Amino acid sequence: MARCGHAQGVQVIQTVWPFLGLMLVVAGIFPALERRSGWRVFAVLPPIVMVYLTVTAMAIAGVWEVTAPIKAAQSLLVGNLVPALLFLLMINCDLRAIFRLGPRVLAVFACTSVSLFIAFIGTFLIYRHWLHGDAWHPLAALSGSWMGGTANMIGVKQAIGMSDPHLAMSLLTDAICYSMWVVVLFSVARLAPAFNRWTRARSSGDLVVADVAASGPTVPENVLLWLGAALLATTLARLLAGLLPTSDMVSASTWTILLSTLAGLVVAHTPLAKFPGAGSISGALLIFVVAMLASQSNFHGLGEAPLYLLCGATVIVLHAVLLVCFARLFHFDLYLCGIASLAHIGGVAATPVLAASYSRALVPVGILLALLGYILGTGFGLLMASLMAMLAVP
Repeated sequence: MARCGHAQGVQVIQTVWPFLGLMLVVAGIFPALERRSGWRVFAVLPPIVMVYLTVTAMAIAGVWEVTAPIKAAQSLLVGNLVPALLFLLMINCDLRAIFRLGPRVLAVFACTSVSLFIAFIGTFLIYRHWLHGDAWHPLAALSGSWMGGTANMIGVKQAIGMSDPHLAMSLLTDAICYSMWVVVLFSVARLAPAFNRWTRARSSGDLVVADVAASGPTVPENVLLWLGAALLATTLARLLAGLLPTSDMVSASTWTILLSTLAGLVVAHTPLAKFPGAGSISGALLIFVVAMLASQSNFHGLGEAPLYLLCGATVIVLHAVLLVCFARLFHFDLYLCGIASLAHIGGVAATPVLAASYSRALVPVGILLALLGYILGTGFGLLMASLMAMLAVP
């Protein structure tokens, strides 16, 4: 039976089921509002960020009391759903289709990855005297997101043991800096002819790429199938992780996340991948996991947000300069550079939109490059974390 109590004059939830019900409602209401209202606020603060801020505000207001059962539920759900989420995210990643893009497209993607690698390390070295102790954690998590997506950010967070207040810094920096960068990438399209002349590149607007196969409708039995498969894969990954060596930077949780990702890639190339629904379920799980993480956090340390926003802006500026240099050196055109950049920083939702604004023929390229980013994102973030830990100021 659900129980409520009073704490400092505020009625609070004290049991698990009403707490989970509230998390599900909040996790669902902002995506629904974005889909139905078209409010401009979502262009700057995506639903996932609004969910995090709302749940955090509710936690501070004392809407629920962190009783032993609620704390156990938070830990159990986050610990199991993050690997399950990454498993499901890999199901739509067809490596064969990605490799068929050809060396030119993959070279642009590789150079974009290298530019972000240098940009993150360079930014950390610039600001590391202000990032004492574990204050580098948000940058490492952000690097996972800017190679792949928010799910990779969450994966890195869990693997390195990043605090929930630091996750708020990563999410805010991601949302605000990404929004500004999208505007730039849409705006520079008209400069393509001049840019391509300067880099001596031919336009990729007429590139021939097979369309990505559309997924069918998500039927109830597929929801059960994929949820069961994801949880079983997580269980198996956790069992195997217990047999593998660990270190200061590679824990059992790190192995669990990496093995779940690998399992998803393997299943993506089997007949099981033909069952639709994995993408929809992973999207719902992602925003629910973010709500659960926010329920454990508070606004402590929010005053550090300007520093992380400055770090994020610096990363993007360095990335842009380096990518332009690579374009000049290897004769890349503006369209592919823009799509590869947003495939890293924006992910699979935004990249096809940008690609369509450049050329309809490039939409499949945008989707496949964004999926490739999802595959590499968690590993990239963990690599950044290892390097930053070595270079950090005590």
